[in-house]
Parts: sequence; C-alpha cells; structure tokens
Amino acid sequence: MTVATYIFGVLSALLTLGVVIEMLRRRRLRERHAVWWLIAGTMALVIGVFPGTLEWAADLIGVEVPLNLVFFVSVAVLFLVCIQHSAELTALETKTRILAENSALHELRIEKLESDARATDSSGR
Repeated sequence: MTVATYIFGVLSALLTLGVVIEMLRRRRLRERHAVWWLIAGTMALVIGVFPGTLEWAADLIGVEVPLNLVFFVSVAVLFLVCIQHSAELTALETKTRILAENSALHELRIEKLESDARATDSSGR
C-alpha cells in the first residue's frame, strides 16, 4: 500500500466519523441511526491505521482476498441499516394509519355535534 493510499484511507475514515458525530451534535441524526455508521467508521479507521488487521481478519475467516471482506462487511452493514429503517418505517406507517383513523372519527363526532347543535338552535327559536 502506498503512503497516499494509507493517508487517504485514514482521512476518509476520520471524515466519516467527523460527519456522523457532527450530525449527532446538531441533532440531524439520532443515536440509534448513527450506531451503524459509527461502527463502520471505526472499523474503517482501525483498518486504515493498522492495515494488517484486514489481512489478519481475512485469514481468520478464510477469505482469499482481503478487499472482498471489506465489500462483504460493507454490504452487511448497509443491509442491517435497511432492515432497521424498514422496521421503523413499518411502525411509523402503523402509527400514521391509527392517527388518521382517530382524526376521521373525531371529525365525524364534531360534525354530528355541530349538526345536533344547529338542530337544537333552529328548533328552540
């Protein structure tokens, strides 16, 4: 690995961690969403600072080409993020449906009360 590649890897990992931490600080990203990105950024930083770690992990798992391990782990992290977001989206859709149903019921009740009030006013006069 060349020095430029080494520096680029470390700076990219630091930039990723910096962006995620800044988004957390500004409350543009919630903690539960940031966990996967912090894990990925930390792993990238460790591999960037200690490139032998990637080769060791690839040998340990039995992956022939260490870069394939990087791609696999990246896809796995993105897959987990997608599953997490899908679960949260499902919960939000359920809450939205329940709120819409409650709102429709409240509107019907208000219309009924208003029509009863109008009928009472017109018959009482």
